[in-house]
Amino acid sequence: MNIKAYLKPTCGWSNGVRAILRKYNLEYEDIDIINHPENYAEMVRKSGQQLSPCVEVDGVMLADVSGEEVENYLLANELVEATSREADAPVDRACTDEEHARMSSQTIRFF
Repeated sequence: MNIKAYLKPTCGWSNGVRAILRKYNLEYEDIDIINHPENYAEMVRKSGQQLSPCVEVDGVMLADVSGEEVENYLLANELVEATSREADAPVDRACTDEEHARMSSQTIRFF
């Protein structure tokens, strides 16, 4: 499977996608859309919209998805087998206020 995940370095939704891909031990390309404007432009061009995360699985673009939605797609299309293993991060939410507060104290490089 060829997986390209257009993700923010720190984001609850992006971390949820990563958690699902780790849960199923899937190799993927983690594409930083914050620090590399060309990656963001590619995501917008391919997905037809500006929201993230977006995950491309074998050429099929899943636009503005949660980890939970990525998992549902993978299972529904029999790309992975169901497992009782738990994801190591929440897969269906944004960052909490506390997480945002911690991130606001960090230096983040923008375009």
